[in-house]
Amino acid sequence: MAKPIHSMIRVLEEARSVDFYRRALGLEVIDRLAFDGFTLLYLRAPEGPFELELTVNHDRTEPYDLGDGYGHLAVVVEDLAAEHARMSAAGIDCGPMREMAHQGRPLAKFFFITDPDGYRTEVLQRFGRYH
Repeated sequence: MAKPIHSMIRVLEEARSVDFYRRALGLEVIDRLAFDGFTLLYLRAPEGPFELELTVNHDRTEPYDLGDGYGHLAVVVEDLAAEHARMSAAGIDCGPMREMAHQGRPLAKFFFITDPDGYRTEVLQRFGRYH
């Protein structure tokens, strides 16, 4: 069986993106591979093996068009309200906390953040199927 190991997004500015993901989600750069024309950065949280790969194309000067196909990354946290407060205090623009039910039963509590390149991350309360 296949094992998911990373998701890749293209970012315009390396330092700005690394700073955002460190402050917002606690992701740290675990590997940085520079090539002619582009750099790959692999970020990971201490809690798990899944990685976010940032691709920085050196000659890129204009923001990427995300189109209408990209949705979001998702992460789970132990205390959603505390993370919302922590990120807000750190200057990260957090959307409102929301709740979702399915067939009359609680399904999820969450909010969204958006990185400097426009990519959205859903921050979910650890609960039910989101663990």
